[in-house]
Amino acid sequence: MNVFWTILIVLLVVAIGALVALYFFGRKLEAKQIEQKEAIEAAKQTVSMLIIDKKRLRIKESGLPKIVYDQTPWYLRRSKLPIVKAKVGTKIMTLVAEEKAFSVLPVKTEAKVVVSGIYITEVKSARGGLLTPPAKKGFFARFKKDK
Repeated sequence: MNVFWTILIVLLVVAIGALVALYFFGRKLEAKQIEQKEAIEAAKQTVSMLIIDKKRLRIKESGLPKIVYDQTPWYLRRSKLPIVKAKVGTKIMTLVAEEKAFSVLPVKTEAKVVVSGIYITEVKSARGGLLTPPAKKGFFARFKKDK
């Protein structure tokens, strides 16, 4: 019985240590996120552009500059990003969109969007209207059969 309590106490100390480490790590990441949002807000501007195409692609396949790939952490390099190809003025650019902007952005239409660098943060308006994102189904609604 003495061995059981020793193992239980060791596991409890390890769990508490892990929770404390996660707490401080989370606070550090939260501060970094707030700093990044402030930088995005400071550099944003409204631009009119013709949306050519939108897809979810890996960073390497997307056509973004090499420096974007180099600055991406190793654990995110294989993830797929919402990529938008658009004609801004006379230039065709590859941009990264935020999830909520990507879902309402219509293809092959002119739209006014809020851009910060190569990042589309918001869609203001579009000719012909914005797309309505599909409504999310609940957990159990996914398993029901449609008749």
